[in-house]
Amino acid sequence: MPHRARLPLAASLLCVALTGCGAAPGTPAGAPAGTSMPSVAPAADPAPSATTAPMPASEPVRVRIPAAGVDTSPVLKLGLAADGTVEVPSVADGDRIGWYTNGVTPGETGPAVLIGHFDTARGPAVLRDVSRVRTGAEITVSRADGTTAVFRVRELEQVGKKEFPTAKVYGDTARPELRVITCGGEITDGHRPDNIILYADLVG
Repeated sequence: MPHRARLPLAASLLCVALTGCGAAPGTPAGAPAGTSMPSVAPAADPAPSATTAPMPASEPVRVRIPAAGVDTSPVLKLGLAADGTVEVPSVADGDRIGWYTNGVTPGETGPAVLIGHFDTARGPAVLRDVSRVRTGAEITVSRADGTTAVFRVRELEQVGKKEFPTAKVYGDTARPELRVITCGGEITDGHRPDNIILYADLVG
């Protein structure tokens, strides 16, 4: 775990209870209007990334993922919900990304975690084009101190929420890393059954 966080055991329920991560009203299951299927292609073996010096703590204020057409600010602050699970952005904030504040800030040593919706009951959301991201894509996080942390995607993973890789996502790392989490898979009973996770390393 990041040195400032205690991992909630229920983190595997990250998107299960959302009113988001489901079809918009009147939309056939599995085919939200105006969206492509939220799934990721198998990741190629990435080249080893260069080690970049950790940055001091500074909260994220803007997130850009050009491959997915994402450029959003300000960044929401997310903690733990009443049931002990990690908070997610509200449906009203479906066009914004949130940062899990019990972890490190992007650029510090450890896994910083960003969370956003693929879709909500209102329709497509901030990470609607996550399926366009490939290994090697850049994620840029502007920080409150005026610095910018640049990450490169090393791995993409699509996994059932019941098999959420808690230790892999939130566990200690020896270098600055980033995770971006959203929902994926064909809609079943009004919800998407999977999580899509981007793993990225600080490169600049």
